[in-house]
Amino acid sequence: MIPEFLVTHSGGFHADELLSSVILTRLFPQARLIRSRAPEWITPDVDRIIYDVGGLYDAAAQVFDHHQRGAPLRENGQPYSSFGLIWKHYGTDYLATSGLPEAQIEAVHASFDKSFVLPIDLVDNGALSPSGPLAGLTLPALLETLKPDFDETDPAAEDRAFHAALTVARSFVEASIARSAAKLRAEAIVYRAIEAAGQGRILELPMGMPFRPAIVKAGADHLLFVVHPRDRDWCLTTIRRSDEGFEVRADLPVSWAGLSNGDLEAACGVQGASFCHNGRFIAAARARDAALAMAELAVREAISTVARSIGGS
Repeated sequence: MIPEFLVTHSGGFHADELLSSVILTRLFPQARLIRSRAPEWITPDVDRIIYDVGGLYDAAAQVFDHHQRGAPLRENGQPYSSFGLIWKHYGTDYLATSGLPEAQIEAVHASFDKSFVLPIDLVDNGALSPSGPLAGLTLPALLETLKPDFDETDPAAEDRAFHAALTVARSFVEASIARSAAKLRAEAIVYRAIEAAGQGRILELPMGMPFRPAIVKAGADHLLFVVHPRDRDWCLTTIRRSDEGFEVRADLPVSWAGLSNGDLEAACGVQGASFCHNGRFIAAARARDAALAMAELAVREAISTVARSIGGS
């Protein structure tokens, strides 16, 4: 049964029902979105999907609330918000309508659930509380800044703000899913490059792309640096040890730090070397051969540094 109505609660809005609405309005564009707490709207019926309100989780009745006692939990015990429930039941269909290749749907569904949906669920349920100077810049916090001010007197302001926020939320969902799909495409390219590199320490890619997840999955622990072309030059970059933090497998040589053009060429002895970041995590060259030569020098320096460290311990 195709729903005629998508029903969520009225009043102040949060990320979970906004993001649920992104999924449902894409799947059922002909349905009318109703924001209400009136019993006649939040009572299950065959013509509607009810979410984040209704006091019930019953997929067969198309009601997806999580505020009641005995609210649904994931297999690992983590709580669902309405967004998690909607993604669980409708996410695969959403991805199918987005033009994603069928072979990628399951992987993208799981990746998006883990990286995007679950954090929203946890924050909405109070199981995760972002802190520090970036706490106010999380997606849930930013979406809530789009609410009307506390002293707004126009009764239609909440609905206008909700629909404006829905457009913003939609852009984040679509961009995040597109990025997940792009990572899968990149993964296949990186795997081929890893095979071509063999036991070499340098991974050469045909363009800039996400590479660390594939390197980790492939168990290519021997790789230290990545080289790839950019718009007008070539890039030499390090490989981070983990998803969080900035520690890398090997730094670029300290003698290159902050240098460019002639100064960098003199320091490394490579004609065409053009830039090295002061943080020593990225460098550039004007041609492929120069970038690869810099990478070879960086590998030798890194291996020598490790050897000296072992010898001195």
